[in-house]
Amino acid sequence: MSDYLAIDLGAESGRIIHGSLRSGRLRMKEVHRFSNGAITANGTLRWDIVRIFREIRVGLAKGAKLGRVKSVACDSWGVDYVLLKGDGPLLSLPFTYRDERSFRSYAMAMRKFSEKQLFEGTGIASISINTLYQLLDDATNRPELLKMADKFLLIGDYVNFLLTGVARAEETLISGSQCWDVRRRDWAWPVLRRLGIPKHIFPRPVAPGVKLGKLRPYLAAETGLRSAEVVTTCVHDTAAAVAAVPAQAGDDWAYLSSGTWSLLGVELPKPLVNETVRKARYTNEVGFGGTSRFLKNLVGLWILQECRREWSERGEVSDYGEIVRLAKKAPPLRSFIRPDDQRFTRRGDMVAKVQAFCRETRQPVPRTHGEIARCVLESLALLYRVEMDALEKLTGRKLSVLHIVGGGSRNDLLNQATADATGRTVVAGPVEATAAGNILIQAVAMKEIRGLKGVREVVRKSFPSKTYRPSSDARWAGALRSFKSLKRA
Repeated sequence: MSDYLAIDLGAESGRIIHGSLRSGRLRMKEVHRFSNGAITANGTLRWDIVRIFREIRVGLAKGAKLGRVKSVACDSWGVDYVLLKGDGPLLSLPFTYRDERSFRSYAMAMRKFSEKQLFEGTGIASISINTLYQLLDDATNRPELLKMADKFLLIGDYVNFLLTGVARAEETLISGSQCWDVRRRDWAWPVLRRLGIPKHIFPRPVAPGVKLGKLRPYLAAETGLRSAEVVTTCVHDTAAAVAAVPAQAGDDWAYLSSGTWSLLGVELPKPLVNETVRKARYTNEVGFGGTSRFLKNLVGLWILQECRREWSERGEVSDYGEIVRLAKKAPPLRSFIRPDDQRFTRRGDMVAKVQAFCRETRQPVPRTHGEIARCVLESLALLYRVEMDALEKLTGRKLSVLHIVGGGSRNDLLNQATADATGRTVVAGPVEATAAGNILIQAVAMKEIRGLKGVREVVRKSFPSKTYRPSSDARWAGALRSFKSLKRA
């Protein structure tokens, strides 16, 4: 009978969640939520990490009142980072991965390396948002900052440092940075050296599920968490969510962590690094329990989130539930976009971008909120079909089940469309997979449950799931052909 606190940081919001483990079942309660998002500073997009940590402290104090907390752990989005010197708070507000600098420095890196060389040296697909290219921008445009810094920490690791004073780089988080060699389980020193990124800033790596230490004394007194340990969960939120996939033994299933991003993949016993994988733009990241997460980063509900933001700012519709209800009333399988078209990765004018894509490809242009939302959701489902077929070819596995976890697992329209488009059974839930994985990995570190198998057993006992089976609607076959014929930038 134990109590835990999860700090769950996302690009749109942050939360502190209290977890109680009783008789092999996990119960969770959100004790504090706060908004998150990029702020504009001198023409750049940054994270207000000072405010984020202030909100974390408020949430920890609230959580401490619910029981004797054994441990605390933080998970976060990936790729973004801070630079530090000594025990100081930070040298500069961290950039967000959507800042334009990522695109410029990616092009610069491609003049020094080929994508093939980078994949061989890291096992990670080259995507412009990756940490590697952000660091290259620092090395090029603010070298004095890198020279002054003595520590580089990704966001979740930075929170752990603020909590404990211990600077470590947790493997599930750093494995997606493209600064890490997934086969050697070490920093990708040849790549970093060639791009002029200094060696001295990189901290010692640490595995998920390890005790880091106690809270700093002032935080222990302020929050009331005087006896709690700080633990490295899977600090990358996707890795935590994948650990909480309620799958049974076997290799006939894939996972989809559905949120701002769609992370689609399978668990492998070791990284899969070859030229076919590179050309398919799949990536290898560290998972819990010695696993390798073989996956692809796909633009997910970000497109619909941006449309919602525009509609809300115009005083139109802002509730996700209402948007989905309108989408259900719209005509099905009428127009499609390629969510992986480069234009959809950038912020702003998303409604116009969706309409422009349909116009350029000579499809009916969606006009209403429902038509636009349905176009986006059905296009995502078709993209999942294309990539699940690719996963089967790359891994040699027959995938009959897709586990969808995260916030997107609540979207009935998207889940059924995914079952119909892929021709596979979809099992949706838990919605709170990231927080559940965070807490249960803490329980492994505290020796309350055993390993990945134990984590998933608790998840199956604790959270309901909903199953969607593919329909016999023959129109999906034609929709898939139309989708595959669309050109993307």
